[in-house]
Amino acid sequence: MSFEVTIQPSGRRFRVETGETVLDAAIRQDVGLPYGCRNGFCGACLATLVEGVVEYPEGEPDKLMEAPENACLPCQAVPRSDLVLEADAVQTPEAIAPRTFPVKVVRIERVADDVLRLWLKLPEAQRLQFLAGQYLDILLEDGRRRAFSIANPPHEDGPIELHVRHVEGGAFTDWAFTSLREGTLLRIEAPLGAFTLDETSDRPMLFIAGGTGFAPIKAQIEHAFHAGVDRPMALYWGVRSEKDLYLPELPRQWAETHADFRFVPVLSEPEAGWTGRRGWVHEAVIEDLGDTLPRYDIYMAGPPPMVKAAREALLELGVPSSQLHYDAFEYAGD
Repeated sequence: MSFEVTIQPSGRRFRVETGETVLDAAIRQDVGLPYGCRNGFCGACLATLVEGVVEYPEGEPDKLMEAPENACLPCQAVPRSDLVLEADAVQTPEAIAPRTFPVKVVRIERVADDVLRLWLKLPEAQRLQFLAGQYLDILLEDGRRRAFSIANPPHEDGPIELHVRHVEGGAFTDWAFTSLREGTLLRIEAPLGAFTLDETSDRPMLFIAGGTGFAPIKAQIEHAFHAGVDRPMALYWGVRSEKDLYLPELPRQWAETHADFRFVPVLSEPEAGWTGRRGWVHEAVIEDLGDTLPRYDIYMAGPPPMVKAAREALLELGVPSSQLHYDAFEYAGD
């Protein structure tokens, strides 16, 4: 048996299945409730139970002992009736305060000559709440920081995925490509950044990625699929050569399984035999979509020259600046 939960003052409604916690159901259905540890310890998800009955199968959390009588911890609460909860909705990056976490590298995969795919695991009692497109800082021992976009969508409640491009002379990436091992401990600060989706819009969505700018775009597209977004979507991914398309089967799979999704790889220095698109990625976008571009919400991530050239060209074509969302990657060396 399922129950309906209504969140005030946002008015969002969602169903909770038998035995499921309120927070698990909210995350599954892309309802932005605040949370931290998801184990009942931190109290970050504390809400007010306005109507209805809940139970705590693992026992009433200690956090409720110091909370008001009608308080509820959605991360542990299982409904026994329809509920009305009063809670702050998480809809903007500003609503999630960055925190510092220790993480362990649990998997390393070299997906291209100059790209590593890393997975970082938080401590068992910690969870990272973020919005698709945000990034984290790896905190180096000397106080410096290195920023990397989070490549997995928020609903994937497992290790954090990063795509790390090797930068010659880079204090972190030189070490990552030569010495980083599974089991290594790091410190991060997250989430950071405001490169997130406008989920209130009904316009079609255009994604333009350059190199490892694919990482936050991947998170946004997978989040949109999970959230049931039914707007047309297109991804243009620009790289130098075919080997730089380091996860080519993933967007091709998206195109096969989602009728309204289109994938266009664009190579600036293609090898002999390449029959796809050539040149600069933003020029391919303009060639294909031209005068229709002002109808789109456009999300761009990649090297600053790519983002700058694309932004200037799109503004000249009449795309409103409010519909341009971008994250320019600055690659830091020593």
